[in-house]
Amino acid sequence: MYGYWNYRNPDVVNIDVKIEKPLEKPLRIVAVSDVHLGYGTDKKTLQRYVKLINEQQPDVILIGGDLIDNSIKPVVAQKMEEELRELKAPLGVYMVAGNHEYISGEKECVEFLQQTPITFLCDSIVTLPCGVQIVGRDDLSNRRRKSLESLVAECDSSKPIIVVDHQPYNLAKVDSLGVDFQFSGHTHHGQVFPLNLLTNLMYEQSCGYRRWSHAHIYVSSGLALWGPPFRIGTDSDMAVITLYGNKNNPEE
Repeated sequence: MYGYWNYRNPDVVNIDVKIEKPLEKPLRIVAVSDVHLGYGTDKKTLQRYVKLINEQQPDVILIGGDLIDNSIKPVVAQKMEEELRELKAPLGVYMVAGNHEYISGEKECVEFLQQTPITFLCDSIVTLPCGVQIVGRDDLSNRRRKSLESLVAECDSSKPIIVVDHQPYNLAKVDSLGVDFQFSGHTHHGQVFPLNLLTNLMYEQSCGYRRWSHAHIYVSSGLALWGPPFRIGTDSDMAVITLYGNKNNPEE
């Protein structure tokens, strides 16, 4: 019963990220991952999630993959695009693929997303009006995806660079490439104790926030989950990141 309650009540994690690049004003980002829409995370649950996201009044929303669970069929059958259309962010909603988009059929998922305000980024970059560049990587399931080096090379290094990559691998390399912020998911932080101890061994950073030598990285343990609906020893979460430039740090 505790594990079910814990899963159903995600943490809202507020983080201030200060970078050494200019921003006219702070950027408020809501970042979620691993929603796993389908038979487990149904339309009613999605309504709660959309309400929770919108209550944070984001400027931009990032979805770090695994929005869909194992099949697109229950998502289409429940008309979940109706709820996703209610997401509110003036600068847009951006998503990358996770391994479950490949499991459920990437082509079918992309066709579904075209009915929503979500912009699907697949080894592509979008630049917001404020100059922030969002690099959306294809999932590691595609072994021929572009390298992060080649994607970052397409960016203006004098402006903020945000990377969204479902699986949090090679984070030391991310740090070395001048990325300012990366958002990932995938790990679920093991979901149930003691599996979180295993994910801590498998990944350089298996959950939460960490400031590396340059990059700020947040790995979500997932807004929802996969499999049995309970969490013990881990928490569902949603990150609310306020990105400050070098001219608008809070202490200034």
